Amino acid sequence: MRTIGTKFFLYYLLALLLLLVTSCSLGQTPEPITTTEEKVLKIGVMGPFTGPSALTGELSKNAIIMAFESIDYQIADYKVELVWIDSKSEPNEAAIAYRKAVTDDKIQAGLWNWHSSVAVGVMEITAEYKIPHFFTVGSSELVNQKVNTNPEKYSYWNFKLMPAPNKYRIANYVTVIESAIADGLWQPTGKRVAIYMEDSDFGHSIGSAFRKDLKNVGWTIAVEDYFALDRTDFQTILDPLKKEEIDLICVAITGDNSRVAFLKQLKSIDVKPLVIANGVGWSGNWYELLGDSSNYLLDQIPDWVTAEGRVFAREFEARWNITPSPMSSGAAYDAANFFIEVAEATHEQYGELNSETLYKFGQEQIQTGKFIYTGGATQPAYKYMLDTVPDPVVAKGYYTNFVVQYIDGKKVIVWPDEFKQADLHHP
Repeated sequence: MRTIGTKFFLYYLLALLLLLVTSCSLGQTPEPITTTEEKVLKIGVMGPFTGPSALTGELSKNAIIMAFESIDYQIADYKVELVWIDSKSEPNEAAIAYRKAVTDDKIQAGLWNWHSSVAVGVMEITAEYKIPHFFTVGSSELVNQKVNTNPEKYSYWNFKLMPAPNKYRIANYVTVIESAIADGLWQPTGKRVAIYMEDSDFGHSIGSAFRKDLKNVGWTIAVEDYFALDRTDFQTILDPLKKEEIDLICVAITGDNSRVAFLKQLKSIDVKPLVIANGVGWSGNWYELLGDSSNYLLDQIPDWVTAEGRVFAREFEARWNITPSPMSSGAAYDAANFFIEVAEATHEQYGELNSETLYKFGQEQIQTGKFIYTGGATQPAYKYMLDTVPDPVVAKGYYTNFVVQYIDGKKVIVWPDEFKQADLHHP
């Protein structure tokens, strides 16, 4: 075998030399043999893919997959590789997983995130390794406060898709309920409110905003309680409500099982306050999960406001056999497509994609309001300015949410007036 192999090699070498001599004799220079190494852009996509918010993680992951499939995982001359980073809804676990994605998987950029508490922890990792992380949901103003303590250091976490609760969310709820009182649609007996929130950065952020804004319009905080994200037994918390004269209950829970358990158990104690249940619509199959326990709940959530969004929603349900949520699915789809457009524009401007060029584009183009994303499924446009980052601009034509009321399995818009489908109903 060696003899045959040696002879074959010698014949091959002789033929190659003859070809070279012939080419030279004809005045031709042979073409050099070159090899091109495929360029790869690795993106770390973070979400709660296991743990108490796993359903939310699944809905967002599926949407992001669809966005990158639509471009065949190709941006300019770069092949895209997604590295899934499971936050498990736990800040320490998320930080460990993110560091591993940087050091072992060599991600060059980050995308998406759900929890505020996770964001606050992982921001340290993105700052340490200078990894620009784009378009997250974790909305607590604690994220903003951390950015503001050292804007240069934390500028790698500069673009939230959802603004802090104190900028829009609670004021919208208060507008709805106070307007209903003024219009005679609802007459609370004593304007007493119970606030129930998960014990997390997000929970304390939104709980504080509810407390402040409701006090400002004459409400008394009768109860305020915070509990573990994965808690599912609430009887000891809810039983005292039977003796309290509570007109309004405000609750926000990101854990899927915990949220459903709370609202079902609240229904079972047969009290009749108006309930603001922020986040019900984060699960597209909210009625399947809650049934009649969803009746008359108030929520605030984006909607499929564009033709692209409505097409995406139909395609998502056909593909995954589950109803998408405008929040966990639609916002994730927007985040992915927004990033794709950013990466394409970055490559066009700098000729290459890496942590440095993506970061530079974000600083020079996105946060100055020069680069605006208008192809979203759930918002007319996403725009940032130097005086809003890490939050988007909140204004008509840009970021806005709808206050909705769930009635008999349907989502009815009760605010703002230009989209209003019905007046608020009291149970």
